[in-house]
Amino acid sequence: MRAVVTGGTRGIGLSAAVALGKAGYDIIITGIDEEAAKTALEELKAEGINSEFIYADSMNEDDVNKCFETIAQKYDSLDVLVNNVGGLGGRQRFEEMETSFMRRVMALNFDSAFFASRAAIPLLKKGSHPSIINYSTIAVTSGGGPGAGIYASAKAAIEGLTRALAKDLAEYGIRVNAVSPGTIDTEFHAATKREIMETWKGGIVMKRFGEASEVASVIEFLASEKASFLTGEIIQINGGQAFI
Repeated sequence: MRAVVTGGTRGIGLSAAVALGKAGYDIIITGIDEEAAKTALEELKAEGINSEFIYADSMNEDDVNKCFETIAQKYDSLDVLVNNVGGLGGRQRFEEMETSFMRRVMALNFDSAFFASRAAIPLLKKGSHPSIINYSTIAVTSGGGPGAGIYASAKAAIEGLTRALAKDLAEYGIRVNAVSPGTIDTEFHAATKREIMETWKGGIVMKRFGEASEVASVIEFLASEKASFLTGEIIQINGGQAFI
């Protein structure tokens, strides 16, 4: 079995790569930080996971296409695609938002998933119990914090893409789902002061932040045969943050 994790050099992506690797998948991680990739491969190999890195900017259509061409030259099929690339990209309120900023955040979150999914489909068609797993966010429900509205909008588009792909690919046996994390204690929040972050716990039923491994375990489940009748679903992973 073989899985691609885009941007899998750190954070939730690397945790997902580890979880899938332990479940028996050979792992291909992509990204643009080659130093981080070296460290990630060392961690994966220390766990006994067969892994490799392919350089690719997930926002660049040509890079993504070349990446999957490289994979197709080496392997006959692909079983799992995890569209892990994404991020806040900064903060701008709508009134003063630069068009270039809007397009960059959309490219980081939506284009990256679209490019990879489209390029992976021919290989997934030949896979065993194939699936695509996307990333949404609790910000879709809340509309995002100050300046994060376009991030929330991009992830809302991911939820639509997830359901649309699920319909489009069902005839090939390819399932498509998404995870929607709440506040996970990763580098994503590195720019936020810790004392500010601590106040957020009051809005979480479980009164703590999530761990990357807790998202990764759901991704591993969605990729497995245990989730064989799940497609088009958005799985919330937020400790009850969405309904308090």
